[in-house]
Amino acid sequence: MVSSGSTETAESDAPSARIRLRSWLLEDVTAEKPARQSADEGAPEAPTGGAAAGDSAAHGTPAGQRWWRVMCLTGLDYFSTLGYQPGIAALAAGVLSPIATIVLVVVTLLGALPVYRRVAKESPRGEGSIAMLERLLSFWKGKLFVLALLGFAATDFLITITLSAADASAHLVENPHLTGFLGGKQVVITLVLVALLGAVFLKGFSEAIGLAVFLVGTYLVLNVVVVAVGLWKIVSAPHVVTDWTDALTAQHGNPIVMVGVALVTFPKLALGLSGFETGVAVMPHIKGDPDDTEANPAGRIRGTRKLLTTAAVIMSCFLIATSFITTLLIPADQFKAGGDANGRALAYLAHQYLGGAFGSVYDLSTIAILWFAGASAMAGMLNLLPRYLPRYGMAPHWARAVRPMVIVLTLIGFLVTWIFDADVDAQGGAYATGVLVLISSAAIAVTIAAHKKRERGWTVAFAVIAAIFLYTTVLNCLERPDGLKIGACFIAGIVLVSLLSRLRRAFELRVTSVALDDVAERFIRDYAHRPLRLIANEPNNRDLAEYRDKIHQIRADNDIPGEDDLVFVEVTVRDASDFEAALTVRGEVLHGRYRVLTLESSSIPNALAALALNIRDRTGQQPHLYFEWTEGSPFAQFLRFFLFGQGEVAPVTREVLREAEPDRSRRPRVHVG
Repeated sequence: MVSSGSTETAESDAPSARIRLRSWLLEDVTAEKPARQSADEGAPEAPTGGAAAGDSAAHGTPAGQRWWRVMCLTGLDYFSTLGYQPGIAALAAGVLSPIATIVLVVVTLLGALPVYRRVAKESPRGEGSIAMLERLLSFWKGKLFVLALLGFAATDFLITITLSAADASAHLVENPHLTGFLGGKQVVITLVLVALLGAVFLKGFSEAIGLAVFLVGTYLVLNVVVVAVGLWKIVSAPHVVTDWTDALTAQHGNPIVMVGVALVTFPKLALGLSGFETGVAVMPHIKGDPDDTEANPAGRIRGTRKLLTTAAVIMSCFLIATSFITTLLIPADQFKAGGDANGRALAYLAHQYLGGAFGSVYDLSTIAILWFAGASAMAGMLNLLPRYLPRYGMAPHWARAVRPMVIVLTLIGFLVTWIFDADVDAQGGAYATGVLVLISSAAIAVTIAAHKKRERGWTVAFAVIAAIFLYTTVLNCLERPDGLKIGACFIAGIVLVSLLSRLRRAFELRVTSVALDDVAERFIRDYAHRPLRLIANEPNNRDLAEYRDKIHQIRADNDIPGEDDLVFVEVTVRDASDFEAALTVRGEVLHGRYRVLTLESSSIPNALAALALNIRDRTGQQPHLYFEWTEGSPFAQFLRFFLFGQGEVAPVTREVLREAEPDRSRRPRVHVG
């Protein structure tokens, strides 16, 4: 008896356990209405209090922070590149590393910074350059273009997670006190760090900004100490500078050749440009002025510009100083694979000149910020992907939720770590490609925006910047095609999953709301106590003969008594690539006798189904929809529906209604003649 009772209990608990798991995974979706498309911006708002920091309102992420605190959140990505940027620069440029870094800084301050200051003005809700370009393109070409950019954004953010975790594990493995214990386990350690990052987001990310301020502040202070000591060592040993200048002259000749080589080498240093896209993505967290409005959040824009400028200036100073001291003080062979400075140049100097205790503290700080830099990147993806894919119908409903997305992204992080064997240098090309493509797209977006506003000076300046970044992107892809291949894989994956999801959800009712004007309301009120008969009509000339002949045919085909009134419904498809949208219904009387409801939608069947269900709910009567059969191949008609929102309307409308209303007795009636 006890055994039987235990079995019954286990069986009854199983469904409830699944329900609890589902509720936990989708908590932020069920707790709050999903963000809808903003009427004036063409992109959805970030969920209140959260998506921009990688969390939802359900997790209680604080909003309205001072700009310098939010700077530390995006600085997790930006400033943490000091952990590996000097070593990668030394490998790419050799003794030219300081000069190539100066080129990078010039491009940062005179190129990327002005571009993203303009992006902050044009997309103050944190949508970034992708939303700016989306507004310039319509129909499927716009959707596919955005999907391609999302693929490169995923490359940037995901490689940030895996590369930062790999470099954090390198600092652990190469620490003199831990080498014997952790040697050879870099891949395992990286996987553990990626898993821990995912666990943080599954738990909730409510204290992100406070922790970011501590980590960034500590890390920058320690780097100031290392840079100061390094510069003092160079001043104390003048021959170091002489040896460096002699090597420069011997290898590259005159200064003009040096600058030319540095310009060619610059694309390999593009990792130092990371952080600008996330800097814009965290805009919703910046506290604005009391008189800020959604239409004009001037305080938020000003704070974001301060964030971008301050972060760029701080990082530029560190990039120049660290590339200088690491190039002059570290032997070239130590930067190569297997060398003590590979992937940890500044940590190498910290141990060598400040002792094992300080070096270990520096390692610990570097490990913490590199690991948490993945949090900034994860937050960027959780802010970016749900803005587009569910709205395009190109992701399941759960893609709006934080936790399922965290699980998916963490698993992809495992795969990338395994493919690259947790090698920092091997991931540099893919990272640089993602960064450069996003910055290039931002430069193009602001150039077009300035041109449309007839700002000739800014148009020319931004066009020059865009040309520079496009050159850099192409050169990087040619020299390191692995980044383009990884980006292409992400794009192919996103497009494939998106199209499959769109096909799977083809018959889903995807009208977010139905609004009727006064005339349409009056038409429907007249039928509060009798069924409303709607004729689906494809408008042509809209003359008297068209409506008279249509009514005559529908009455004859369906045996409708002459005394029953009929109302025409006409749907105009504007952009069939849109998946979900609000529906506005307008009523009019044509030729003094024919009542017509006009609608605009991305899909005729969806608009008709949504209208019919809305009428049923308003009147309590089941409306009747009348159609004519469309000639042609059923497969061709389905493709027309999938791509253009038209096709064989009658059976698709019936299928949409069947999925939306399982109860047949409450389902509006569909008639085809």
